[in-house]
Amino acid sequence: MAEPLTQKVTTFLWYESGAEEAARYYVSLLPDSRIVDVARFGDEIGGSEGGAAVVRFTLGGVEYQAFDGGPGHPFTWAASLVVLCEDQEEVDRLWEALIADGGAPSQCGWLSDRWGLSWQIVPRVLLELQAGPDRARARRVNEAMLQMGKLDIAGLLAAAEAGQPA
Repeated sequence: MAEPLTQKVTTFLWYESGAEEAARYYVSLLPDSRIVDVARFGDEIGGSEGGAAVVRFTLGGVEYQAFDGGPGHPFTWAASLVVLCEDQEEVDRLWEALIADGGAPSQCGWLSDRWGLSWQIVPRVLLELQAGPDRARARRVNEAMLQMGKLDIAGLLAAAEAGQPA
C-alpha cells in the first residue's frame, strides 16, 4: 500500500518522459530526499506497460509528484525549484550536477536541467545581502548578481562591501 501524502498541497511535475529517472537523480543530490512511491502504467491506464505513471518523492523534505504525461506540455521558466545553498561548494556541486548531460545554464543563478525543469541555485547569503536597511548595498549586490550565471558568493560579498569606508 502506498504511503499517504502528508502535505495538503504538492507540486505536480509533467514530464514528456523520464519522470522516474529525474526524480531518482534529484533525490541523489539533496539531503532529506527520497522516492516515496512509484505507480506504474498498465494496459488499463495507457502508456507503456511498466512505465512510471506517477512518482512521489521528497526533496529537502518537501513532497513532489512527477508524471510521464507525454509531449505537448514542456516546462517553462515560469515555474522553478529554488534551492538555498549554505556555501559555494554546494552551489558549485548542484549547478554542475543539474546542467550535466544536456542541462543549460542561464543568468542570476537560474538553469534548466536535462529534462527542461528550471531551477534557481541560490546561496543563502544572497538573501541576507539583499535584505536590510542599506539599499545602496542591496543595489550593488543585485547589479553584481545580474552579471552572473552561476552565483559566486565571493563576488556578491565584494559587491556588498564596495564603496564602504576602509
